[in-house]
Amino acid sequence: MKKFKLNNLLFRGNSMALFAVLFTCVFFLFRNAASNEMVPPGTQDASYRVEAIPLPDDLFFAGEKVLLHDPDVQERLDRELLVNTYWQSNALLMLKRANKYFPIIEPILAKNGVPDDFKYLAVIESGLQNVTSPAGAKGFWQIMPKTGKEYGLEVNTNVDERLHLKKATETACAYLLKAKRELGSWTLAAAAYNAGVYGIKRRLTEQQVDNYFDLLLGEETGRYLFRALALKRIFSHPEHHGFFLDSTFLYQPVASKVVVVDTAITDMVKFAKDNGVTYKTLKIHNPWLKDPFLKNASRKVYEIEIPLAAE
Repeated sequence: MKKFKLNNLLFRGNSMALFAVLFTCVFFLFRNAASNEMVPPGTQDASYRVEAIPLPDDLFFAGEKVLLHDPDVQERLDRELLVNTYWQSNALLMLKRANKYFPIIEPILAKNGVPDDFKYLAVIESGLQNVTSPAGAKGFWQIMPKTGKEYGLEVNTNVDERLHLKKATETACAYLLKAKRELGSWTLAAAAYNAGVYGIKRRLTEQQVDNYFDLLLGEETGRYLFRALALKRIFSHPEHHGFFLDSTFLYQPVASKVVVVDTAITDMVKFAKDNGVTYKTLKIHNPWLKDPFLKNASRKVYEIEIPLAAE
């Protein structure tokens, strides 16, 4: 906006100066009034309130009671509830993605006898995306190369099954079941998914305690279970945290068929086209295929997903 110059106004006369001043005042009054009417999307009136979040009377993780009478536990849970509630864009994206990916994860957890609450570990690990950490962990479950290979995943320059959601979830289940057997509780098993079974065992011995809530841990592992608890609370009661999502806004699962392959694929673009999809679509649904070809010298059997909507 150009600034009015007082000397020019005086030169043109008092009447013009008065008009200009009045015009400017009216302009700013209307602009401020308009700006005051702007409210965050989804609010029902012009008032925007940032409020504290009441803690639940009781809370459980995998059937194990959270020690909410402990002031430290209360503060740690409160922190994660506030962070995840008021980082609205991130929470909305995770709620949308959960509708697409939880139907894949939940049956695998149930089949392996892993409590349903562990699906929230995938949310805090990756935001339900195939991401790569600075340390080299990959996929929804953030599996390291060595761990993936130990649990039977194929991890090489051509294929990386850490990015195969179903197989990676099976691997996470195997790890969590082993951690539960060795540590004795699901809450400690959850902590071990972040810090390792040996790391949790060592801290339990050093500090002479037997549960997660009495352990003094580093920042990341100390927050780990509480992040999962906060997300469980928000996902279970989204409206209580200000999230109102009509089902039409949620990301939907994509029906697909399986094409079984036991030979090499020299041209993945042609393979995709022959199956009625683009190479991009093929890669979106099979991110574990790293190259535009599949070597498969051992004639291993692979299952490649082809979305039915593309047919």
